[in-house]
Amino acid sequence: MANISFFDESRDQSQVKATIVAKYFWAWAKVVLPTAKKFGGRIAYIDLFAGPGRYKDGTKSTPLKVLETALEDEDLRGSLVTLFNDKEPQNVSSLRAAIDEIPNVKRLRYAPQVINEEVGNEIVKLFEKMRMVPTLFFVDPWGYKGLSLGLINSVLKNWGCDCLFFFNYNRINMALTNEFVREHMNVLFGQERADAIRQELEGLSPNERESLILERLAEALKEMGGDFVLPFTFKNEHSTRTSHHLIFASKHFKGYEIMKGIMAKESSEKNQGVPSFEFSPASESFPMLFELTRPLDDLEAMLLHEFNGRRITMREVYCQHSVGRPFVEANYKKVLAEMEKTGKITAEPPMSKRRSIKGQLSFANEVIVTFPLGG
Repeated sequence: MANISFFDESRDQSQVKATIVAKYFWAWAKVVLPTAKKFGGRIAYIDLFAGPGRYKDGTKSTPLKVLETALEDEDLRGSLVTLFNDKEPQNVSSLRAAIDEIPNVKRLRYAPQVINEEVGNEIVKLFEKMRMVPTLFFVDPWGYKGLSLGLINSVLKNWGCDCLFFFNYNRINMALTNEFVREHMNVLFGQERADAIRQELEGLSPNERESLILERLAEALKEMGGDFVLPFTFKNEHSTRTSHHLIFASKHFKGYEIMKGIMAKESSEKNQGVPSFEFSPASESFPMLFELTRPLDDLEAMLLHEFNGRRITMREVYCQHSVGRPFVEANYKKVLAEMEKTGKITAEPPMSKRRSIKGQLSFANEVIVTFPLGG
Protein backbone atom coordinates (compact mmCIF):
# COMPACT_ATOMS: atom_id res chain seq x y z
CA MET A 1 0.00 0.00 0.00
CA ALA A 2 1.55 3.26 -1.18
CA ASN A 3 0.61 5.37 1.83
CA ILE A 4 2.16 2.82 4.19
CA SER A 5 5.39 2.46 2.21
CA PHE A 6 5.68 6.27 2.26
CA PHE A 7 6.62 5.96 5.92
CA ASP A 8 9.49 3.56 5.26
CA GLU A 9 12.00 6.36 5.68
CA SER A 10 12.01 9.88 7.02
CA ARG A 11 12.94 12.24 4.22
CA ASP A 12 14.14 15.76 4.93
CA GLN A 13 10.99 17.13 3.27
CA SER A 14 8.74 15.16 5.60
CA GLN A 15 10.61 16.45 8.63
CA VAL A 16 10.38 20.06 7.45
CA LYS A 17 6.64 19.61 6.98
CA ALA A 18 6.23 18.07 10.44
CA THR A 19 8.33 20.84 12.00
CA ILE A 20 6.23 23.58 10.40
CA VAL A 21 3.01 22.02 11.67
CA ALA A 22 4.32 21.43 15.21
CA LYS A 23 5.73 24.96 15.51
CA TYR A 24 2.52 26.53 14.29
CA PHE A 25 0.43 24.36 16.61
CA TRP A 26 2.32 25.74 19.60
CA ALA A 27 2.04 29.37 18.50
CA TRP A 28 -1.61 29.03 17.45
CA ALA A 29 -2.57 27.36 20.73
CA LYS A 30 -1.04 30.14 22.83
CA VAL A 31 -3.02 32.74 20.83
CA VAL A 32 -6.46 31.08 20.97
CA LEU A 33 -6.32 29.57 24.48
CA PRO A 34 -7.02 32.77 26.47
CA THR A 35 -10.27 33.32 24.58
CA ALA A 36 -11.14 29.60 24.49
CA LYS A 37 -10.93 29.48 28.29
CA LYS A 38 -13.88 31.86 28.47
CA PHE A 39 -16.04 29.39 26.51
CA GLY A 40 -15.34 25.96 27.95
CA GLY A 41 -11.56 25.97 27.71
CA ARG A 42 -11.07 23.38 24.98
CA ILE A 43 -9.11 23.58 21.75
CA ALA A 44 -8.55 20.80 19.23
CA TYR A 45 -6.09 19.32 16.77
CA ILE A 46 -7.47 17.10 14.00
CA ASP A 47 -5.39 15.02 11.59
CA LEU A 48 -7.44 12.91 9.18
CA PHE A 49 -4.51 11.19 7.45
CA ALA A 50 -2.33 10.62 10.49
CA GLY A 51 -0.20 7.65 9.42
CA PRO A 52 1.58 5.26 11.82
CA GLY A 53 3.17 7.87 14.08
CA ARG A 54 6.74 6.98 13.26
CA TYR A 55 8.73 6.38 10.12
CA LYS A 56 10.46 3.04 9.75
CA ASP A 57 13.72 4.65 10.90
CA GLY A 58 11.99 5.59 14.16
CA THR A 59 11.64 9.32 13.46
CA LYS A 60 8.48 10.88 14.89
CA SER A 61 5.86 12.19 12.50
CA THR A 62 3.44 15.06 13.11
CA PRO A 63 0.95 13.46 15.57
CA LEU A 64 3.65 12.58 18.09
CA LYS A 65 5.31 15.99 17.77
CA VAL A 66 2.01 17.75 18.46
CA LEU A 67 1.24 15.64 21.51
CA GLU A 68 4.74 16.10 22.92
CA THR A 69 4.40 19.85 22.41
CA ALA A 70 1.12 19.83 24.35
CA LEU A 71 2.64 17.86 27.22
CA GLU A 72 5.22 20.58 27.77
CA ASP A 73 2.58 23.15 28.77
CA GLU A 74 0.15 22.95 31.67
CA ASP A 75 -2.59 24.89 29.90
CA LEU A 76 -2.38 22.69 26.82
CA ARG A 77 -2.38 19.48 28.86
CA GLY A 78 -5.71 20.48 30.33
CA SER A 79 -7.32 21.92 27.19
CA LEU A 80 -6.28 19.96 24.10
CA VAL A 81 -8.61 17.49 22.41
CA THR A 82 -6.98 15.46 19.64
CA LEU A 83 -8.49 13.34 16.89
CA PHE A 84 -6.27 11.22 14.63
CA ASN A 85 -7.65 9.19 11.75
CA ASP A 86 -6.23 6.86 9.14
CA LYS A 87 -8.05 4.53 6.77
CA GLU A 88 -5.37 1.82 7.09
CA PRO A 89 -5.87 -0.45 10.14
CA GLN A 90 -2.12 -1.11 10.24
CA ASN A 91 -1.39 2.61 10.58
CA VAL A 92 -4.04 2.99 13.28
CA SER A 93 -2.58 0.18 15.37
CA SER A 94 0.92 1.54 14.99
CA LEU A 95 -0.13 5.08 15.89
CA ARG A 96 -1.98 3.95 19.00
CA ALA A 97 1.08 2.05 20.15
CA ALA A 98 3.36 5.03 19.43
CA ILE A 99 1.09 7.36 21.41
CA ASP A 100 1.00 4.96 24.36
CA GLU A 101 4.81 5.03 24.41
CA ILE A 102 4.99 8.81 24.84
CA PRO A 103 6.27 9.53 28.37
CA ASN A 104 3.54 10.96 30.63
CA VAL A 105 0.94 10.92 27.84
CA LYS A 106 -1.72 10.16 30.46
CA ARG A 107 -1.17 13.63 31.88
CA LEU A 108 -3.30 14.92 29.01
CA ARG A 109 -6.78 15.65 30.34
CA TYR A 110 -8.35 14.36 27.14
CA ALA A 111 -6.95 11.07 25.88
CA PRO A 112 -6.01 11.17 22.18
CA GLN A 113 -8.65 9.59 19.95
CA VAL A 114 -7.44 7.38 17.09
CA ILE A 115 -10.06 6.18 14.60
CA ASN A 116 -10.14 4.18 11.39
CA GLU A 117 -12.37 5.82 8.76
CA GLU A 118 -12.34 6.57 5.04
CA VAL A 119 -12.32 10.34 4.51
CA GLY A 120 -15.23 11.32 2.30
CA ASN A 121 -18.63 13.00 2.22
CA GLU A 122 -19.79 11.53 5.53
CA ILE A 123 -17.01 13.21 7.50
CA VAL A 124 -17.62 16.48 5.66
CA LYS A 125 -21.34 16.36 6.54
CA LEU A 126 -20.52 15.58 10.17
CA PHE A 127 -18.10 18.51 10.48
CA GLU A 128 -20.51 20.86 8.67
CA LYS A 129 -23.15 20.27 11.35
CA MET A 130 -20.74 20.87 14.23
CA ARG A 131 -19.87 24.15 15.87
CA MET A 132 -16.24 23.39 16.59
CA VAL A 133 -14.02 24.63 19.34
CA PRO A 134 -10.88 26.42 18.04
CA THR A 135 -9.22 23.76 15.91
CA LEU A 136 -6.00 23.36 13.98
CA PHE A 137 -6.92 21.10 11.08
CA PHE A 138 -4.21 19.17 9.24
CA VAL A 139 -5.04 17.26 6.05
CA ASP A 140 -2.15 15.25 4.62
CA PRO A 141 -3.43 12.69 2.11
CA TRP A 142 -1.00 10.57 0.12
CA GLY A 143 -2.46 11.84 -3.14
CA TYR A 144 -5.64 13.89 -3.40
CA LYS A 145 -8.49 11.50 -2.62
CA GLY A 146 -10.48 12.85 0.31
CA LEU A 147 -9.18 16.40 -0.04
CA SER A 148 -11.97 18.83 -0.95
CA LEU A 149 -13.01 22.43 -0.51
CA GLY A 150 -16.01 21.17 1.43
CA LEU A 151 -13.78 19.36 3.91
CA ILE A 152 -11.58 22.40 4.48
CA ASN A 153 -14.54 24.76 4.83
CA SER A 154 -16.33 22.44 7.26
CA VAL A 155 -13.66 23.32 9.83
CA LEU A 156 -12.39 26.72 8.66
CA LYS A 157 -15.89 28.23 9.05
CA ASN A 158 -15.60 28.22 12.85
CA TRP A 159 -13.86 30.84 15.02
CA GLY A 160 -10.22 30.17 15.83
CA CYS A 161 -9.94 27.40 13.24
CA ASP A 162 -7.00 27.29 10.86
CA CYS A 163 -6.14 24.70 8.24
CA LEU A 164 -2.94 23.22 6.85
CA PHE A 165 -3.14 20.78 4.00
CA PHE A 166 -0.83 18.83 1.75
CA PHE A 167 -1.32 19.74 -1.91
CA ASN A 168 0.32 17.09 -4.09
CA TYR A 169 0.97 19.42 -7.00
CA ASN A 170 2.75 16.86 -9.17
CA ARG A 171 -0.20 14.46 -9.13
CA ILE A 172 -2.92 17.13 -9.21
CA ASN A 173 -1.29 18.84 -12.19
CA MET A 174 -1.53 15.59 -14.15
CA ALA A 175 -4.99 14.71 -12.84
CA LEU A 176 -6.67 17.95 -13.90
CA THR A 177 -6.73 16.83 -17.53
CA ASN A 178 -7.28 13.13 -16.80
CA GLU A 179 -10.89 12.14 -17.45
CA PHE A 180 -10.61 9.06 -15.19
CA VAL A 181 -10.20 11.23 -12.07
CA ARG A 182 -12.28 14.18 -13.25
CA GLU A 183 -14.68 13.96 -10.31
CA HIS A 184 -11.86 14.07 -7.75
CA MET A 185 -10.63 17.32 -9.27
CA ASN A 186 -14.17 18.74 -9.41
CA VAL A 187 -14.55 18.06 -5.69
CA LEU A 188 -11.17 19.61 -4.94
CA PHE A 189 -11.66 22.88 -6.86
CA GLY A 190 -15.42 22.97 -7.40
CA GLN A 191 -16.75 21.86 -10.80
CA GLU A 192 -17.12 25.30 -12.38
CA ARG A 193 -13.64 26.39 -11.33
CA ALA A 194 -12.10 23.05 -12.32
CA ASP A 195 -13.61 23.29 -15.81
CA ALA A 196 -12.27 26.84 -16.16
CA ILE A 197 -8.80 25.75 -15.04
CA ARG A 198 -8.74 22.96 -17.65
CA GLN A 199 -9.35 25.51 -20.39
CA GLU A 200 -6.87 28.03 -19.00
CA LEU A 201 -4.08 25.44 -18.79
CA GLU A 202 -3.95 24.89 -22.53
CA GLY A 203 -0.66 26.10 -23.99
CA LEU A 204 0.87 27.22 -20.69
CA SER A 205 4.47 26.53 -19.71
CA PRO A 206 5.13 24.38 -16.59
CA ASN A 207 5.79 27.45 -14.43
CA GLU A 208 2.67 29.19 -15.72
CA ARG A 209 0.60 26.05 -15.02
CA GLU A 210 1.79 25.93 -11.43
CA SER A 211 1.12 29.64 -10.84
CA LEU A 212 -2.37 29.37 -12.33
CA ILE A 213 -3.35 26.30 -10.30
CA LEU A 214 -2.15 27.84 -7.03
CA GLU A 215 -3.88 31.14 -7.81
CA ARG A 216 -7.20 29.42 -8.50
CA LEU A 217 -6.87 27.35 -5.32
CA ALA A 218 -6.21 30.50 -3.29
CA GLU A 219 -9.25 32.16 -4.87
CA ALA A 220 -11.43 29.21 -3.86
CA LEU A 221 -10.16 29.31 -0.28
CA LYS A 222 -10.74 33.06 -0.04
CA GLU A 223 -14.31 32.66 -1.25
CA MET A 224 -14.87 30.43 1.81
CA GLY A 225 -13.46 33.05 4.17
CA GLY A 226 -9.85 31.88 4.19
CA ASP A 227 -8.60 35.36 3.33
CA PHE A 228 -5.01 34.60 4.26
CA VAL A 229 -3.46 31.83 2.17
CA LEU A 230 0.22 30.92 2.28
CA PRO A 231 1.88 28.11 0.27
CA PHE A 232 5.23 26.53 1.10
CA THR A 233 6.84 24.77 -1.86
CA PHE A 234 8.75 21.49 -1.83
CA LYS A 235 11.02 20.73 -4.78
CA ASN A 236 12.15 17.30 -5.95
CA GLU A 237 15.63 16.10 -5.00
CA HIS A 238 17.23 17.79 -8.01
CA SER A 239 15.23 21.02 -7.58
CA THR A 240 14.07 20.73 -11.19
CA ARG A 241 10.32 20.85 -10.45
CA THR A 242 7.78 21.15 -7.65
CA SER A 243 6.69 17.95 -5.94
CA HIS A 244 4.08 19.39 -3.59
CA HIS A 245 2.98 22.35 -1.50
CA LEU A 246 1.99 22.75 2.12
CA ILE A 247 -0.92 25.20 2.05
CA PHE A 248 -1.95 27.28 5.06
CA ALA A 249 -5.35 28.98 5.24
CA SER A 250 -6.66 31.28 7.96
CA LYS A 251 -9.33 33.91 8.44
CA HIS A 252 -7.03 36.18 10.43
CA PHE A 253 -3.85 38.14 9.70
CA LYS A 254 -2.35 37.10 13.06
CA GLY A 255 -2.29 33.46 12.05
CA TYR A 256 -0.88 34.39 8.65
CA GLU A 257 1.87 36.46 10.26
CA ILE A 258 2.86 33.67 12.66
CA MET A 259 2.93 31.04 9.93
CA LYS A 260 4.89 33.32 7.62
CA GLY A 261 7.60 33.61 10.26
CA ILE A 262 7.75 29.85 10.73
CA MET A 263 7.86 29.06 7.01
CA ALA A 264 10.49 31.77 6.50
CA LYS A 265 12.82 30.04 8.96
CA GLU A 266 12.31 26.66 7.28
CA SER A 267 13.05 28.05 3.81
CA SER A 268 16.17 26.67 2.12
CA GLU A 269 17.26 30.06 0.85
CA LYS A 270 17.03 33.76 1.62
CA ASN A 271 17.85 36.43 -0.97
CA GLN A 272 18.80 39.74 0.69
CA GLY A 273 17.07 38.33 3.77
CA VAL A 274 13.85 37.58 1.86
CA PRO A 275 12.84 33.92 2.37
CA SER A 276 12.05 31.68 -0.58
CA PHE A 277 9.15 29.85 1.17
CA GLU A 278 10.57 26.77 -0.44
CA PHE A 279 12.44 23.67 0.62
CA SER A 280 14.84 22.53 -2.06
CA PRO A 281 17.19 19.60 -1.35
CA ALA A 282 19.59 20.78 -4.05
CA SER A 283 19.82 24.40 -2.91
CA GLU A 284 23.00 23.89 -0.92
CA SER A 285 24.67 22.41 -3.98
CA PHE A 286 23.94 25.42 -6.19
CA PRO A 287 23.97 28.49 -3.92
CA MET A 288 24.83 30.92 -6.73
CA LEU A 289 21.46 30.35 -8.37
CA PHE A 290 19.76 31.97 -5.41
CA GLU A 291 21.81 35.18 -5.45
CA LEU A 292 20.73 36.33 -8.90
CA THR A 293 17.70 38.29 -7.72
CA ARG A 294 17.57 41.32 -5.45
CA PRO A 295 14.06 41.30 -3.96
CA LEU A 296 14.65 44.14 -1.49
CA ASP A 297 15.31 46.48 -4.41
CA ASP A 298 11.94 45.46 -5.78
CA LEU A 299 10.31 46.04 -2.38
CA GLU A 300 11.57 49.62 -2.21
CA ALA A 301 10.07 50.40 -5.61
CA MET A 302 6.77 48.78 -4.68
CA LEU A 303 6.45 50.76 -1.45
CA LEU A 304 7.14 54.09 -3.16
CA HIS A 305 4.47 53.30 -5.73
CA GLU A 306 1.78 51.76 -3.53
CA PHE A 307 2.02 54.18 -0.61
CA ASN A 308 2.46 57.25 -2.79
CA GLY A 309 1.80 60.39 -0.72
CA ARG A 310 0.61 58.50 2.36
CA ARG A 311 1.47 58.95 6.05
CA ILE A 312 1.35 55.56 7.75
CA THR A 313 3.03 53.53 10.53
CA MET A 314 5.58 50.84 9.80
CA ARG A 315 3.22 48.22 11.20
CA GLU A 316 0.41 49.34 8.91
CA VAL A 317 2.76 49.20 5.93
CA TYR A 318 3.61 45.62 6.80
CA CYS A 319 0.03 44.49 7.44
CA GLN A 320 -1.35 46.08 4.29
CA HIS A 321 1.44 45.14 1.89
CA SER A 322 2.82 41.76 2.99
CA VAL A 323 -0.17 39.50 2.30
CA GLY A 324 0.50 37.38 -0.76
CA ARG A 325 4.12 38.53 -0.94
CA PRO A 326 7.30 36.80 0.32
CA PHE A 327 8.47 39.66 2.54
CA VAL A 328 8.58 39.33 6.34
CA GLU A 329 8.46 42.15 8.87
CA ALA A 330 12.25 42.41 9.16
CA ASN A 331 12.49 43.04 5.39
CA TYR A 332 10.17 46.05 5.64
CA LYS A 333 12.09 47.51 8.57
CA LYS A 334 15.40 47.14 6.76
CA VAL A 335 14.15 48.70 3.53
CA LEU A 336 12.40 51.60 5.27
CA ALA A 337 15.51 52.34 7.34
CA GLU A 338 17.61 52.46 4.16
CA MET A 339 15.02 54.64 2.42
CA GLU A 340 15.11 57.04 5.35
CA LYS A 341 18.91 57.21 5.24
CA THR A 342 18.86 58.10 1.54
CA GLY A 343 16.10 60.68 1.95
CA LYS A 344 13.46 58.77 -0.05
CA ILE A 345 11.04 58.91 2.88
CA THR A 346 10.76 60.78 6.18
CA ALA A 347 10.02 59.17 9.53
CA GLU A 348 8.70 60.29 12.92
CA PRO A 349 10.54 60.18 15.19
CA PRO A 350 13.54 60.75 12.90
CA MET A 351 16.60 58.49 12.97
CA SER A 352 18.50 60.97 15.17
CA LYS A 353 16.07 60.24 17.99
CA ARG A 354 15.93 56.47 17.56
CA ARG A 355 18.43 54.03 18.99
CA SER A 356 20.46 51.55 17.01
CA ILE A 357 20.45 47.81 17.66
CA LYS A 358 23.74 46.03 16.96
CA GLY A 359 24.78 48.87 14.69
CA GLN A 360 21.53 48.81 12.72
CA LEU A 361 19.07 51.69 12.83
CA SER A 362 15.89 50.57 14.57
CA PHE A 363 12.55 51.01 12.85
CA ALA A 364 9.86 50.19 15.41
CA ASN A 365 6.28 49.30 14.52
CA GLU A 366 4.95 52.67 15.70
CA VAL A 367 7.36 54.79 13.62
CA ILE A 368 5.30 56.94 11.24
CA VAL A 369 6.45 56.99 7.62
CA THR A 370 5.65 59.72 5.10
CA PHE A 371 6.00 58.66 1.47
CA PRO A 372 6.60 61.37 -1.13
CA LEU A 373 3.84 62.31 -3.52
CA GLY A 374 4.63 61.08 -7.01
CA GLY A 375 6.97 58.33 -5.72
